[in-house]
This record gives sequence, C-alpha cells and structure tokens, in this order.
Amino acid sequence: MKRVWMSSAMALVLAASACAENTAPDTESDVVDATDETTEAAETQVAALVQDDAETLAIAMDPPQYAFADDVWRRVEQDHLLYIETDHGMIVVELAPEFAPLHVQRMTTLANERFYDFLVWHRVLDGFVAQGGGSRSNPSHSTDMDRVPGEFTVRRDPNVELIYETQDRVKNPRSDPAMARAGFWNGFPAGTQAAALAGITADGRVESWLLHCEGAGSMARTSDPNSAGSQFYITRGDAEHLNAQYTVWGRVRSGQNAVNAIAVGTAGQDPGFSPDTIRSMRVGSDLDFDGQVTVEVIDTNSQAFADWLMAQGEGGVAPDVCAIDVPVRITE
Repeated sequence: MKRVWMSSAMALVLAASACAENTAPDTESDVVDATDETTEAAETQVAALVQDDAETLAIAMDPPQYAFADDVWRRVEQDHLLYIETDHGMIVVELAPEFAPLHVQRMTTLANERFYDFLVWHRVLDGFVAQGGGSRSNPSHSTDMDRVPGEFTVRRDPNVELIYETQDRVKNPRSDPAMARAGFWNGFPAGTQAAALAGITADGRVESWLLHCEGAGSMARTSDPNSAGSQFYITRGDAEHLNAQYTVWGRVRSGQNAVNAIAVGTAGQDPGFSPDTIRSMRVGSDLDFDGQVTVEVIDTNSQAFADWLMAQGEGGVAPDVCAIDVPVRITE
C-alpha cells in the first residue's frame, strides 16, 4: 500500500531572548570544531541533525493530499538522500551539492565509512539546533580528514539557476543587515541578491545562499571559516543569524518531528544529560542499505507552486519563506 506524507519543516521563529543567547559558535562542538575552548555564549551555538520517528511517520494522521499534476513533482535521486536513523526514528535529508559540493562530499564520504554510527547528538538546544557527531566520552570527537573550506554562498547565473523570489529579507540580522531577496531554489529556502543585479556585475552573476530555516542541515566549524570537519547540525527553529556564515548542505524532507524530539542538553556541561544516539547514517545509493523511500519535492519554479504559495498567504502576499512547508511526497 502506498503512503504519502508532507515534510514537517514549518519553521519556528525564535524568541528575541533566545536569539540573544545563541551567538555564533567558535568550535566544531558548537556548530564548529570542538577542539577549542570558547565562551559560554559561543558554546550555546550548537547545531545538529535529527530524525523523525519512522513509526510516527507511518501512522501519521490525515496526511496532506495535493492536487498537483504529476509533472510538477521532482524526484530526488537516491545519491542525493541521506538517511539518519536515531532513537526517535528515521530522518531523510536531501543534499544540495549545487550549493555546497565539498560539504556534501564530506558528509557522504563519512556516512559511507560508517563514521557516524553510534555517535551521539551531543549538543541540543530546544527551538534552535541539534548537533551531532560527538561521542559520549568526547563531545569534541572529529574526523582526522583535512578541514573543509566554507561554502557559505555561491555565484549564480539567475537566467540558468533559477530562484523563485518571493520577498525582501535581510541577509543576516547580525553580521550583514543588507537587504536581499528570498525565495525557493529547487525546493530549498534560499536568500539571494536580486536577479536584476546580474546585469551590472562583472561576471553576470549574483550571490546566493541557502537559509537556516527549521530543518536545515549545516556544518559545524571553528572561528576559522574554513575549518569544517565532521560535526553537523539540523536546525530546530529559524536561525537566521547563521545565514551565509555557516554552510547549509541539505534539508530535512522527512523526520523533522524526530529532530525536535532529540534529548535537549550539552554533553560535558549539563549534569545527568544522556544524549541520544545516531544509530546509523547512510546514503540512499548505498547498496547495503535497504531502507530507501521515494522522495518527491514540488517544483518551486512551477506555476502550480506559485499559485499554491499565494493561497497560503493573505492579501495577495506570500508567507515568510521560513514559514512555508514546501510540499513533499514520501512513498514507500
């Protein structure tokens, strides 16, 4: 029997007080390289990946049904899907090699090497992020591979690599308050310089970046922007102050409920904290993995999506890009 679900990545807006505490991380353990000792404020900047409970997905009540024609759905190839099994079930993350090829390569390489199996979600902040890749005995655990340089933004030809722009949005409210545009790139919430600027740039391109809306998979690093190793995070809320400062390499397409269910706490800091486990991480194309599902994402450059998006807003204005669950179909 075929079962269909919609992604549960409706972003939560963090309270101003919480945002004030969640300053940019300085170590991989903080959403960066856990080898440095940092200030308490910096250490609160943690991030991680989490999974949705497979059983919860399977018994989801009244899954949403869409009237979209079959030709507006984009099927995600299995080599662009990362399956993370946790204590709360399976999460499925779509990778974004067009935006972060080096980070996608690092995540898939480590997954294929079984690096993450039985490591833990060692730093989890409710409403903000869940960070994984540390161990129970050493939250600073990391790969000995070379560090990965930052891929915070890309140069994009707006005539070829399309972003459906829906609103004005500050690039980063802390580090770069310049006004930019936001919308959807191939189903990913994205920020960008306006497409019109391509006409006056030397290379005919504009700068674009993926957004830290809830469900973003991103990479930890040290204060050195080119220091990503193996620790990663998934956002549990809208962490816009990380935009264009940390590399987003993917997005949860199924399992955000599991992400939000991961035990909250910081290993080595919170007495009695028992972190949840990353039971396994597999790339969908792994021949030894038999848990693949079919993931289809709506074409966010289609007229069908544009019409649907406007219907979600009021007064002819689309909702904030981070407040939209991009339609997703998951079939077994």
